[in-house]
Amino acid sequence: MLTQPQGSPAPAGTPQPSAIQPSTALPLSRRAWLGAAAGAGAAAGIGLGVTAAPAHAARLPTKAHIVIAGSGLAGIAVAHRLQGLLDGARITIIDAKQAHHYQPGYTLVATGVWPVDKVIERNAALQPAGVQWVQDMVAEFDPAANAVVTASGQRIAYDYLVVATGTHQDWAQIEGMDVKAIGSNGLASVYPGAEAAAATWAAMDRFRQQGGQAVMTLPATPLKCAGAPLKMSFMLRDRLAQAGTLDKSSITFYSALHNVFGVPVVNDSVLQRWQALGVGVQYGQKLTAIDIGARRATFATPEGEVSEVPYDFIHVVPPTRAVDAVKNSDLAWQDGPMAAGGWLEVDKNTLQHRRYQNVFGLGDTNGTPRGKTAATIKKSAPIVARHLVEVIAGRAPGEVFDGYTSCPMIVREGSAWLIEFDYEGRLTPSLPMIEPLQDSYAAWLMKIRMLKPAYMAVLKGRV
Repeated sequence: MLTQPQGSPAPAGTPQPSAIQPSTALPLSRRAWLGAAAGAGAAAGIGLGVTAAPAHAARLPTKAHIVIAGSGLAGIAVAHRLQGLLDGARITIIDAKQAHHYQPGYTLVATGVWPVDKVIERNAALQPAGVQWVQDMVAEFDPAANAVVTASGQRIAYDYLVVATGTHQDWAQIEGMDVKAIGSNGLASVYPGAEAAAATWAAMDRFRQQGGQAVMTLPATPLKCAGAPLKMSFMLRDRLAQAGTLDKSSITFYSALHNVFGVPVVNDSVLQRWQALGVGVQYGQKLTAIDIGARRATFATPEGEVSEVPYDFIHVVPPTRAVDAVKNSDLAWQDGPMAAGGWLEVDKNTLQHRRYQNVFGLGDTNGTPRGKTAATIKKSAPIVARHLVEVIAGRAPGEVFDGYTSCPMIVREGSAWLIEFDYEGRLTPSLPMIEPLQDSYAAWLMKIRMLKPAYMAVLKGRV
């Protein structure tokens, strides 16, 4: 899933670079507030007609033990949902992480819009009451025996399993890369976490003061939030324009693919905008090595041609695959396009495992055509919860998940596109007042003010 949108020149009166500080808002005119308010109700539920189970709905009695591997948005959201649908079930979440990160906010931190503390929550405060939290990591899945093994050696049996383990960032594929060096020598990446996002803003802030040669990258693998590399490119260009150093700078986007985003209409719109903005694109260029001290990146083509590119600023996006526990298990795809990344083998329509009927996948780990965004979980978590209940009741899953994905594509400070699409790459706009590929202040406001509250509501099973 790789794709993104179109933009326009920076608005007049943008704050000068020296005055830019992490913030959450721009001054609003009455007209802007009216436009934003018109979309606010729909924005809170962006992603469509998914609501909590009715309060009067009968809960299914069961003594089943359900294990959820992972306590990100997917794991916690489905746990809350299952509590509302089942009576008597034992639910166990397995995950060692103590912090919960609002990952959709990383690009806002990395471009100076938000402070870093806005994306960090305590995981303990988010765990559903009555759910057992095993503070360990799943190291092995044994689906034939209906059990998982944790990193500490604990073997936990289950009746039903939800795999919500997220992704593994395969930095080892980039020789010389050191995640700890992000923020120094022009090295940036929004992907490793909140601290890396903050360090990326520090690197971007220094770069925009002087300008220079910027290199933006995109791997060939499936990717969590495929729009993030494009947002970073748009915002870097905007920050240079604000700083008055654009005429001393160049931005080139190196894609290991033959596009920059997987939805054709979005891909074309982004390229049209970049052409107008002076952002160059190189295709079939995979980042294979980096010399951080010398500020040189090495790219290779599928034909084996190798080139070295100097830079003053580089945004590195890691190749991505499933975590080892999934990749090395019988739950992973054994053949086909998803096998190389070890992605979870689920039916794309039901998100039920294709060979183990008591296993479901949710979130970024799924080996589906699209769907590595928080918005995907908003629509799919209720479906997975209901499907699991159906299986417990002895019935076949009946709903069809359409692969819904959403990307608020930031094109400059104060403007964004709201792009929503399905498995087939068809645009599926849910807000009539916002055109998907047109600059919108309402879409920007939605991104910086409305989506985190909506995310927290999804996390808690409320929408």
